[in-house]
Amino acid sequence: MIRARLKSYFETSLAGLTQPTRSDWIFALRTVSAGLIALLAAYALKLDHPQWAMMTVFIVAQPVAGMVLAKGFYRLLGTLAGGLAAIGITSVFGTNPWLLVTALSVWIGLCTLVSSLLRNPEAYGAALAGYTAMIIGLPAFGQPHVVVDLAVARCAEIVLGIVCAGLTSRLILPKLAADAIISRLKRSILDLATYAGGAFSGGDPATLAGLHRKLITDAQMLAEMRAYARLEAPSFATRAHPVRLTIGQLLSALSAARALHSHAAPKNAALIPVRSELQSLVSELAATPEALDDTSPWVTRLDAIAEARQMPDASTDQGDDRVGTITRLTIAADFAEAFKQVLRGLDALRAPVTGPSRSNRQPPALVVHRDYPGASRNAIRAGLATLAVAAFWLTTKWSDAAGTVILVAVVSSLFAARPDPVRVSWGFFKGTLLALPFAFLVGQVALPALPGFGWFTLFVVPILVPTALGMANPRTVGVATAFAINFLAFLSPHQAMTYAPGPFFAGSASVLVGILLAIGVFIVVLPVDPWRAANRIVRAMREDLARLCLHERVPRRSAFESLAYDRINQLMPLLQNAGRKGDAILGGGVAAVTVGLEILRLRAAQQSPSTPTDTALSIANFLRGLARELLFRATGDPQTATVTVARQYAASLSERSGGADMLQIAAWLRIIAAAIEDFPDFFTRGRG
Repeated sequence: MIRARLKSYFETSLAGLTQPTRSDWIFALRTVSAGLIALLAAYALKLDHPQWAMMTVFIVAQPVAGMVLAKGFYRLLGTLAGGLAAIGITSVFGTNPWLLVTALSVWIGLCTLVSSLLRNPEAYGAALAGYTAMIIGLPAFGQPHVVVDLAVARCAEIVLGIVCAGLTSRLILPKLAADAIISRLKRSILDLATYAGGAFSGGDPATLAGLHRKLITDAQMLAEMRAYARLEAPSFATRAHPVRLTIGQLLSALSAARALHSHAAPKNAALIPVRSELQSLVSELAATPEALDDTSPWVTRLDAIAEARQMPDASTDQGDDRVGTITRLTIAADFAEAFKQVLRGLDALRAPVTGPSRSNRQPPALVVHRDYPGASRNAIRAGLATLAVAAFWLTTKWSDAAGTVILVAVVSSLFAARPDPVRVSWGFFKGTLLALPFAFLVGQVALPALPGFGWFTLFVVPILVPTALGMANPRTVGVATAFAINFLAFLSPHQAMTYAPGPFFAGSASVLVGILLAIGVFIVVLPVDPWRAANRIVRAMREDLARLCLHERVPRRSAFESLAYDRINQLMPLLQNAGRKGDAILGGGVAAVTVGLEILRLRAAQQSPSTPTDTALSIANFLRGLARELLFRATGDPQTATVTVARQYAASLSERSGGADMLQIAAWLRIIAAAIEDFPDFFTRGRG
């Protein structure tokens, strides 16, 4: 049943990537309708560049209403900030062209730096603030008195597009982020059940690895939707915290299932009932998706399985390795508990309750990772690229090169923080190049002969509807979005269209050259190495674990889980095309969640009054050794004794005392040792 569901899932997903769904058609028709409304309103208001209103609709268009509002909100903020910057820079440096382009390039670099340190949609707003100043400030070169008018006009056009896109996304068959979160979480629960079922029954490793990656990706999407939902509806704020906790529990359950799969033990009477019950539960759940409508029976069964953490009866056959048995029972109980909390998180989203205030809670002794070296590289690259092309423009006095300067600024700042900016920029170029002939036929041939909004609608709708369908497809969203934006930019719709092929091709050439120059900058100037960025995040995760071992104040479990999934979310886009090597790092990241939770348990045992003094001292010594290994042992260095010590100390605890508390501490030590042995490279300091 598990294998059948897994096969069916991937077949359905593949079909969904090639055939538009009903939701895709709704999105496409809604987006095109909003764009036409925005253009018609721009005509009525006699705006100077009405195409910007329609372009804005396609720029902020997203399948989920909250995503539209979030992107539109930060686009508006970015436009306002860029407009104010353009006014200030032009007012001060407008009489000196070299100082003007230098100041604008520095501004773009600063905004790119901020954008690289933020997450979407905030990052988008910061990047937009940079190149909006160039879009407004450069046309005002030589006539600084018009910069205020340009800024006001640009803001008015963009506000109009945002309003049209936002209203249609909420009023025309809306797809809300809050509903999307619940739907995606239910699918993730079923996928987790499928993965666990395969793990407990010895499923195909390649299939399990693919589903493992998908579950981590879904956790990332849940985190993003959480931010969108909070902007979509303030009432969702009470459910934002349960979403964050649920994502952490999802990763914990995934880590426990992987550990049980990797460390299957010889059959013994203590393990067989627990493992069989777990496999039966997840198999039944994966086969009956509608069962999630009522989670209480599953929670009850998981509660019973979680009792596996209690020590088995001494008369039960536990095999030759009693601590190993207890360790596996602990992992099984951890899976059951985490899976139960995920189900409760689903219930909390469907029927939110107001929890106690968290205003008095202490912040955790952990830090959020910011990639300052990568952000600085992006800022230098965007600023220098813009300045170099602007210098060429000023030196040659080629009027059409102004468009090239703007496109270099846009592409080098907007795509700088992407894991593979060359690939993304090339997709943008392909969409732009593909839009050129369509824009020429419509704008230079058809509309001059048949003017009017009616004919415009007749010509562009058959082009823009398939384009919007492409925007709804994850495989083609980049190229389709570039096509839509640049088709409208090349078309430059006005109420009176004229035949002017010379300016059309000159402007189009400057755009294409600008994109190619930006791609060249990405290749030549401080090229991106995703592995360096990934290694910095992995190092931050090891430092998190070392901090758990050594810091005087121990954070809450939920705080650590939230931080851990945030780190994994940052790793995902960097490693999405890295193959097995990337899977190993992601697997190590999930294993780090398990190690961190076991460290927290050891710290709690160390501080417990019931723990003997010599045991507490031994735990402290082990944690210091573990922290030293996490921070200082490099890949290729001789293996330290930390993992060996964990196993030996666990064995000595079981021999010295048969008490449940001591055996549980031994099990936690064994879990840490097993996780580090599974991913040795992840838990060592890389040389890069």
